[in-house]
Amino acid sequence: MILGEYQHNLDSKGRIAIPAKFREKVASGAIITRGLDSCLFVFDNKDWEVLAQKLIALPLAQANSRAFVRLMLAGASDVELDSQGRILIPDYLRRYAGLKKQAVVAGLYNRIEIWDSTRWHEYKQKTESASQEIAEKLGELGI
Repeated sequence: MILGEYQHNLDSKGRIAIPAKFREKVASGAIITRGLDSCLFVFDNKDWEVLAQKLIALPLAQANSRAFVRLMLAGASDVELDSQGRILIPDYLRRYAGLKKQAVVAGLYNRIEIWDSTRWHEYKQKTESASQEIAEKLGELGI
């Protein structure tokens, strides 16, 4: 289980340290891809395979399905931890997420999200201010 929120800096080569608490989950390799809300998703290989199987099972005839599969799969890249616990984020993914220097690495149970620090704080403020509405909608779903 991956939980928590950490501030890290990207180095000049586009590498970012994965928090020590998360490293065991991705020690044998991981996949990084475009996420939602302009962040990046990092999955361990096992959880990635589960997601990929669900994605390729989506109906090919539906435009939204094709678009989402392309977003997730075409942008995916293998990553490995280096000896200092860092991963190299490909340039095209850094551009997609607007990553510059400061980033937030957040654990969301089965995945890691990497956000530009400014975007993360804006997203968090917006979400926190709408927390009552979100809670009510989730209540309608039985959560």
